[in-house]
Amino acid sequence: MTPVTTAQFPKTRLRRLRQAPALRRLVEESSLTAAQLVLPVFVKEGLARPEPIPSMPGVVRHSLKSLAVEAARAQALGLGGLLVFGLPRKKDAQGRGADAASGIVQQAVRAVKRAAPTLAVMTDVCLCEYTDHGHCGVLRGRSVANDETLERLAAIAVSHARAGADLVAPSAMMDGQVRALRRALDAAGFAETPIMAYAAKYASAFYDPFREAACSAPAFGDRRGYQMNPANLDEALRETALDIEEGADVVMVKPALAYLDVVRAVKERFHWPTAVYQVSGEYAMLKAAAARGWVDEPRAVQELLTAMRRAGADIIMTYYAVTAAQSLMTSQRGRR
Repeated sequence: MTPVTTAQFPKTRLRRLRQAPALRRLVEESSLTAAQLVLPVFVKEGLARPEPIPSMPGVVRHSLKSLAVEAARAQALGLGGLLVFGLPRKKDAQGRGADAASGIVQQAVRAVKRAAPTLAVMTDVCLCEYTDHGHCGVLRGRSVANDETLERLAAIAVSHARAGADLVAPSAMMDGQVRALRRALDAAGFAETPIMAYAAKYASAFYDPFREAACSAPAFGDRRGYQMNPANLDEALRETALDIEEGADVVMVKPALAYLDVVRAVKERFHWPTAVYQVSGEYAMLKAAAARGWVDEPRAVQELLTAMRRAGADIIMTYYAVTAAQSLMTSQRGRR
């Protein structure tokens, strides 16, 4: 550590601006608002009432009715939007329910739009929740067939746009998926529908609670053949560059906490609207620690979300969106 020289001290005392809350706020470098937070939600076909998810305390699989209530609450809190994941009644090898006009996500989009017309509705575009084998695409033997999967992803995106989705988010990590969606959306008359690309989606150990929540664990093997190696940063920049070239309006890094260096690198390299996803395992870890009294949960949540903003994220997908927004609202009232 470089010592402070006599000429700088005591003239320069950085602690002066830390003495009072008002002063700390004046020089705060990274801000967090409810409008930057997006709540991921699960909606299950045929469900009469919400189902708790054991590995994600406080998160549920919604019915269409309870999802509408959640959407209205999100709108009232000023959240940036919802990211919708669907759980169908039936699954098959092609994931045909994913692009059905009456599919669960399509129904959910329409329900949310009725309940919260000014809330941004985003939809996950993937096949893992819809296939009986649990992989993110169509299989050829025991391998995911990239190009055949592109056709399915494009059809899903168009069906979501027809239902009223404000933004579609392809997460399957197939090469060329953004271009396939952009061409299909444009051809179907949805040239104004933006795409949020899961540009750098890593093969992470932090997805396990999500797979329970979405009933989407692979029946065999894993997803390391198409999701990214956690050791690679340069590859994330290449993936992001390709997605932007193909037409991505927003790029995403997933997960968040272990990949904040990637978020920073993506933002500094491309200066593109950048999202990050605080995934299920990150949420579950924090919940488990808070339940044991090991961390102050509200402070820890705000600290982590602020770290994502500081790293360069413009949009944060988080299961803490509602509680974080409520905390921000309370904090703002206390400053008046």
